[in-house]
Amino acid sequence: MARIAYDSQDAAAFAANRHLTDEGLSAWREAVTRHIDSRPGMRLLDLGSGTGHWAESFAGWFPAVEVVGVEPSEAMRARCVRRPVVAGKATHLPLADDSVDAAWMSTVIHHIPDLGVAARELRRVLRPGAPLLIRSAFAGRHQAISLFRYFPEAVRVLDTYPSVADVETAFASAGFRTVAFGAVPQVTATSLRAAAATLRREAHTPLQLITDAEYAAGVARLQAAASTTTGPVVDALDLLVLR
Repeated sequence: MARIAYDSQDAAAFAANRHLTDEGLSAWREAVTRHIDSRPGMRLLDLGSGTGHWAESFAGWFPAVEVVGVEPSEAMRARCVRRPVVAGKATHLPLADDSVDAAWMSTVIHHIPDLGVAARELRRVLRPGAPLLIRSAFAGRHQAISLFRYFPEAVRVLDTYPSVADVETAFASAGFRTVAFGAVPQVTATSLRAAAATLRREAHTPLQLITDAEYAAGVARLQAAASTTTGPVVDALDLLVLR
């Protein structure tokens, strides 16, 4: 099972709090286009597509590409801004063998209970040589993510996520190898004050899995810092690319 169920309240919070602006997406567009050679008729899988924010972005970046979303949560699918999106999960993909030219997973890997099974499923649906791009916060790599600065208790949750080595090992068992890895900076919010004003606990798995007292303490830290800090909030999540 996923770490959280993503009911309608979670899906609403995710839609309101986790979508990046065009400025925030610009570095990701550059990173993605280095690894996806788009062409007419190409099929891209957005696995764990949530409310469709990334699928919508890919459709704008690659107009000739067919983007297919797969999402296990009914509540997320109901709020999806990009179609088609179908019910499915990483360990049981509703797609034919060798039917996908690239796959994208954003902040999904920690919800997968068996990475080995997921790796075999992705190997099955991806055409030979097709890239798999995994955007994530990995265990042990919290330093460049501002959320953990104000909610340090949430680091213990992050450290239960798969590490980069865990993912590489699991996917190597299905024949994948790492071709690129690195942090990608993004503008997450225009200011810390804006980030504090729009924060929704339900939108962030690590915040749901700390105690109420720890969450309240983190909110107090964030609000105090927001009263004196200027400039945009820039975070960096990792991009792991396998083939």
